[in-house]
Amino acid sequence: MKTSKAAPAVLLALAGAAQAEPSSVTLYGVIDEYANYMHSSSGNHVVALEDGAWQRSRFGFKGTEDIGGGVNVKFQLEGGINADTSGQASTGSLFDRQTWVGLANSLGEFRVGRQNGPIQARGAYIDFTARDLGSMINNFGVPSRYDNDVSVITARWAGLQLEGHVSLPESPVGNHPIVYQAGIDYQTSAFRVGYLGLRGRPPTDAAINKDVAYDNVYANWMYGKGTVYVAWVRSNNNTATAVSNNAGQILGNAGGYNAGSNPDLNNFYDIWQVSADYQATAALRIGALWGRIQDKSGRDRGASGGAIGAYYDLSKRTMLLALVDTIRNDTNGGWRPSGSAGLKSNFATPDDVNGRTITGVQFGVVHRF
Repeated sequence: MKTSKAAPAVLLALAGAAQAEPSSVTLYGVIDEYANYMHSSSGNHVVALEDGAWQRSRFGFKGTEDIGGGVNVKFQLEGGINADTSGQASTGSLFDRQTWVGLANSLGEFRVGRQNGPIQARGAYIDFTARDLGSMINNFGVPSRYDNDVSVITARWAGLQLEGHVSLPESPVGNHPIVYQAGIDYQTSAFRVGYLGLRGRPPTDAAINKDVAYDNVYANWMYGKGTVYVAWVRSNNNTATAVSNNAGQILGNAGGYNAGSNPDLNNFYDIWQVSADYQATAALRIGALWGRIQDKSGRDRGASGGAIGAYYDLSKRTMLLALVDTIRNDTNGGWRPSGSAGLKSNFATPDDVNGRTITGVQFGVVHRF
């Protein structure tokens, strides 16, 4: 819903705009909840109500101010919430997802602050789930956003758009290990191709002097009634935890830096995925995908998996979803399902994860306001 210059002062204060009224302020949000059943080949299962199958539940404010000369000041404040429990997604951080301000004109945008990187922002180009619950690329882990981020996003010129980010984490470690991100996207009426990349540099004199790397190449064919998606990822941003051989990330997917101390920086994975969807009716979209995580280090920590799903629009703002998905871990693979938000009720013992096949069925509702 939108407010004008006559918006209540309390709303403007919440939007961080009490000193100068912007041209427009938008209050927006998502409530995404779903019932989740998962079964492990160990014999155990999980039944839970979860948050974030398609989009993490959230609320936010965004606005623009026209300052003349074709230039606008823009801002966005966005916080994640646990809709199933009413708590904050990140304790102690009201706007944990995005807090940025920037300038925009006909050439593009310049932003500073915590913000989504190109990898996070372009999930809809990766598969029919928008790279969320059911996606093997999402199960691997997706770099999302970083603090102290400076970015430039160009306008689209003859189908081409460029994006670059540099993040300087607030840490007393050496030379402030920097996170670089880049995005290149080219689109026509029927095709799209692009690249998304990240490098997380270690500090000076790190014990393991190797970047965290994430490279993603994708291609789409928009054939009229739907889209065919092909995507490939190469990354070393994965490590073991007490729960499984593949449950952790070296460079956190919502901030942090590469300390240069994890031996798994030397171990890379290739993820291949193909997907397609079909607009069966004006309200109903169906889709499927299959993907493979290949452990290039020879430790047999890969997996194969796929999903089929349906999304039904009850209205312009409310959608129902249904998914069936599976992960078939290799002998030492420890991959578990993940949504837009991490599952709070998940398999929590190594015997239920490592080397196991995990199958899930989910039904949910998403409301956007």
